[in-house]
Amino acid sequence: MKSIYEDYKYCSKINLVVDNYKTHFKTALIESFGEKEGTKIWNKFDIYYTPTHASWLNQAEIAIGMYSRQCLGKTRIDNIKELSKKTKAWNRIINDKSLPIKWRFTKKDARDKFDYQ
Repeated sequence: MKSIYEDYKYCSKINLVVDNYKTHFKTALIESFGEKEGTKIWNKFDIYYTPTHASWLNQAEIAIGMYSRQCLGKTRIDNIKELSKKTKAWNRIINDKSLPIKWRFTKKDARDKFDYQ
């Protein structure tokens, strides 16, 4: 956040979308840079947190889980070459299936949930 702050120091406010990781809170800035500097950095931002159920970390965990179950299963792979070969084959199969995502969370649902007009 300090790096972003310094890169955009001439902006009056910076809109930042982040997940709920502990480093994305004011207390983390104060712990790292002290009360005065941490607060100064924090006040430059308008923070928008992603929903905890839709954070990038959750998405990564879901993807890793799918990879683990569908590609690796219970097998043990003892070398990178074999892992790469299995991964490429699995990736081809998944991409060839080309299954569309069936979104159930509509724009109206989002507006209702986040109280946005």
